[in-house]
Amino acid sequence: MTEEALWLKTIGRVSFLNCDPLFHHLPNAWSVLPAPPSWLTGHLLRGDCLVAPIPSADYAKYSEELFLLPGMGISAPNEVGSVLLFGSRPVAEMRDIALPSDSSTSQRLLLYLLKQKNLDPRPVEMGPDLNEMLERCDGALLIGDRALWEAQQHPELVQMDLGSAWHDLTGLPMVFGVLAARKDSPPAALREAYEALISSLREFASTEGRVRVVKQSSQRSRFDEERIDKYFFEVSNQMREEEVSGLNKFLSDVCGMEEKAQFME
Repeated sequence: MTEEALWLKTIGRVSFLNCDPLFHHLPNAWSVLPAPPSWLTGHLLRGDCLVAPIPSADYAKYSEELFLLPGMGISAPNEVGSVLLFGSRPVAEMRDIALPSDSSTSQRLLLYLLKQKNLDPRPVEMGPDLNEMLERCDGALLIGDRALWEAQQHPELVQMDLGSAWHDLTGLPMVFGVLAARKDSPPAALREAYEALISSLREFASTEGRVRVVKQSSQRSRFDEERIDKYFFEVSNQMREEEVSGLNKFLSDVCGMEEKAQFME
């Protein structure tokens, strides 16, 4: 396969547990490009991969160039468990908050939620290390597996679950990530990628498939199967009507996007 054609058989993925249901059953014919959420946006725009899960906020920024694959995303109906604000003092007393650079959605969402509470702490962008973040700031935002782990180790420091806070405010699921592709991508290749991903998600929906993914995810991580199984109820890779409503609410209210999300037909 030529280097030019390689991107047509490459799918980006977030290197977090929340993508395991989408990728566990992906055929070997596909190459996988793992990267932090915001990095995947650049890979997608440059043509390093055909499809990738990217932050919802990045989709709002590049919506003229991108559209979304239907039926799939990274969302939470309520509590998400892996997008958390940590700190030793209540949120209302935080003077500054350390923000990681690896997800634009979580940053935008946190600042929006704080604004709704008439709070305006100073944001400080830095690396996602909880100890260093809390040495410099009153609060620290973490996402993904790192947030899951630190919450398990230091539950007393968790001051806000951003999935719960969004649901409390809007009554809707929070869509943190979307499966996106460039609008100029070959339709046949996109359809093939869509079928591969949705087939993997359907496999996970079966009892046997779920048990298998939970076991594999536990083996490759620091979490036991009980926590992984609970997490896969907190986070979802499905994009149903309610998730689409939550996504459009986020795109309009938080990102200022006037149009609704556009999906591949």
